[in-house]
Amino acid sequence: MNTLDYIESSRKQFEYYKLLAEKTFAQLTDEQLNWRSDEEANSISIIVMHLHGNMLSRWTDFLSTDGEKEWRKREEEFELQANDRAHILSLWNQGWACLFSALDSVNNENADTLIYIRKMGHSITEAVNRQLAHYAYHVGQIVFIGRMLKGNEWASLSIPKGHSQVYNQEKFSQEKRKEHFTDQILKDKEPKK
Repeated sequence: MNTLDYIESSRKQFEYYKLLAEKTFAQLTDEQLNWRSDEEANSISIIVMHLHGNMLSRWTDFLSTDGEKEWRKREEEFELQANDRAHILSLWNQGWACLFSALDSVNNENADTLIYIRKMGHSITEAVNRQLAHYAYHVGQIVFIGRMLKGNEWASLSIPKGHSQVYNQEKFSQEKRKEHFTDQILKDKEPKK
């Protein structure tokens, strides 16, 4: 797989994790977005602030500057701040826009660029893998917190418990094809025309 094919596949993975978190946000109240299990724990809003800071730092001018920017205030990302939904979503969308813009800037001419994070060199593939794993980790935390808070009222984000057989029957009834597993999921999220 060449770098550009990898970027396309990775973008779909990033979009998928973004969607999982957004489906979690939609199920929660503003109060729940700021809930913490204890004083040392991170709330969903704190996780969003951390992801926002990380995304802006890693993806701003990512082909030409170190991914840990001098202007980043990482410790402040974990400080408790009262955030309403609009503020949380604004930070969330700003971070993702920066990431997607950076991915869109990769082309055949710059695909071999060495990316630095804290002066450690990465291929573009390695840099993307690093962030993809990091963001999936934090989205998993967001979903877990949401699931805990909603209890029995939680709307499953994947195959609901007890529905695996029906889901597999539907999938195996289709012809073999090449597509990314997120293609239908992301297509379903698009507004109907």
